Amino acid sequence: MDRRFLAMFAVPALVMPLSACGINSVPTAEETAKARWADVQTQYQRRADLIPNLVATVQGYAAQEKSVLTEVTEARARASSTQLSADDLNDPAKVKAFQDAQGTLGQSLGRLLTTFEAYPDLKSNQNFLALQSQLEGTENRIAIALRDYNEAVRAYNTRIRTFPDMIGAKLVHGAKPLTPFEATAPNADRAPKVDFGAKS
Repeated sequence: MDRRFLAMFAVPALVMPLSACGINSVPTAEETAKARWADVQTQYQRRADLIPNLVATVQGYAAQEKSVLTEVTEARARASSTQLSADDLNDPAKVKAFQDAQGTLGQSLGRLLTTFEAYPDLKSNQNFLALQSQLEGTENRIAIALRDYNEAVRAYNTRIRTFPDMIGAKLVHGAKPLTPFEATAPNADRAPKVDFGAKS
């Protein structure tokens, strides 16, 4: 009878320290960060999907600006071909390559949108205005998704480095820090400027 009584208390006594050592909390935090990364990828894909329509609309009004249009198209191709899976988020080199590709695309879009301030017909074209609005909204969504991803990465990285979760993180999961997303180009953290006012 005494053994049964001891066993009833022994199992919970062993389970409680294990649960406090990151056995469950570390993978939960990692999956949260990966889910936030999926949100980031969704918004970047949305931007990539809008660009062909934007370029096609602009082409009809400003055929002589082919170099800017070509730059945007090529930057989109590079950004789309530079993939970063959730499993690569602890590789700073791969994260940087992805950041650089997306930053270059953002800068190219900014140049495209500001180049056409001198085209009155384009500025009043409903398709262009709709695309401009969609693109601006997408850039805002990207900023929010990146903020949420970085916060999830911060929470995960803190968890795997602090006691008691660090025990399970190292011994059970072999956890490695995830890489936050940082702006690498000047003003890369800002949405491309969209200004169709008079040229200064």
